[in-house]
Amino acid sequence: MTDEITYVPATELADRIRKRELSAREVVQAHLDRIERVGPQINAVVTVDPEGALAAAHAADERLAGGEEPGPLHGLPIAFKDTHLTRGMRTTHGSPLFADHVPDEDELLVERIQAAGAIRIGKTNVPEFAAGSHTFNPVFGATRNPYDPTRTAGGSSGGAAAALAAGLHAIADGSDMGGSLRNPASFCNVVGLRPTPGRVPALPRTNPWDTMAVAGPMGRTVADAALLLSVMAGPDPRCPLTLETPGETFRAPLEHDVRDLRGLRVAWTPDLGGRVPVEPEVTAVLEPQVQVFEELGCQVTEDCPDLDGAEEVFRTLRAQEFATGLGELLDAHPGALKPSLVWNIEEGRKLTGADLGRATVAHARIRHAAVDFFSRYDVLLAPVSQVVPFDVELEYPTSIAGHEQHTYLDWMRSAYFVTVLGAPALSVPAGFTPGGLPVGLQVVAAPRAELTVLRAAAAYEAATGHGLRRPVLPHA
Repeated sequence: MTDEITYVPATELADRIRKRELSAREVVQAHLDRIERVGPQINAVVTVDPEGALAAAHAADERLAGGEEPGPLHGLPIAFKDTHLTRGMRTTHGSPLFADHVPDEDELLVERIQAAGAIRIGKTNVPEFAAGSHTFNPVFGATRNPYDPTRTAGGSSGGAAAALAAGLHAIADGSDMGGSLRNPASFCNVVGLRPTPGRVPALPRTNPWDTMAVAGPMGRTVADAALLLSVMAGPDPRCPLTLETPGETFRAPLEHDVRDLRGLRVAWTPDLGGRVPVEPEVTAVLEPQVQVFEELGCQVTEDCPDLDGAEEVFRTLRAQEFATGLGELLDAHPGALKPSLVWNIEEGRKLTGADLGRATVAHARIRHAAVDFFSRYDVLLAPVSQVVPFDVELEYPTSIAGHEQHTYLDWMRSAYFVTVLGAPALSVPAGFTPGGLPVGLQVVAAPRAELTVLRAAAAYEAATGHGLRRPVLPHA
């Protein structure tokens, strides 16, 4: 019964707790038991607070018994990403410099999720300062893929995705600049949504005007991700880019949208218009998935938005953010940061005002082209990642389909080019390679059109069932 609980969809689990068919304490205990038994095999949940979680679950049960109206996440266990501040629980950022850091405040998204009734059970592993799409750091080591522990779980929300896939928590928060929600979701056969910038307000934040980095939800189903988005999203007057749409908008059931997508205009690009190399293993899984959309009644055309200049835009704006956010730390602790992180900071320090101005102008042009593209199409389908989960001992793949990859960023272009569009993008499970490695499909829609993404992905999910395949772990 314990493991059955840990794989119940979050939407159903919340409903059963509300109806008092299960108690929050039973649900939390089941997940804590599984973390103890399975957790060491994948190293996804790196800080655990059993006593605090069970006390919070008991209090949640008492409130429900006393007639208090439960929140939408009432009783659901979650381990927060270890770059998101948690009051009274260490937040290490995967760095020895913060190994014992215990914040005295909750980040805004943590505050919202807990206010909606979720139970904090711990923290999930990240790359050092969330830099890179492979989760490893000097504090906790590497997170391993539940479907093949010799492979990476992706990153930077790799611990969150691996923990979902292994049944260690019911929902997961994450963040995404160049694919940090989408890549680990693809690698771990779960759902990860990068929302439109401003959809999920973020506090505290170094640069509140940044549109590259966003926070977003993960779940084992599209509906679970939508449920968490409904709590994370919504305006906050302190955030200048915040969107006014209430979060509750995304809580509407998706079931009525899954029967057919007749007339939906779908663009499919296997390689972002020839701009990125993709491993044949990935293409072999994704090509047949396009037919599913045709069978659901969609009009499918091979096409791609204008992404010329996306490389310069992303690299420039990312480097600026790293220099601004981590430059002082590098100066204060030379030699304490991983080389790829130092390189990215130094790239930012080389930038001139002209460089930033050029990137800003190019970004606006690409964004305008995206709006035009999505006036002709409702949805864009593309690979999430250009590779399958790679060896956990590597920092990053150095070659893709014969094309050399020179830095820790190069191999993530299929995700970070989409970042530049300013559009919502979701990774949904799309199948497995013959060797049993998960592959995700990237579903993109116009800026602010999260509901279109969620509905299309939910229909595809219902038609295929790829996300139902669970990892087989020893001692599970």
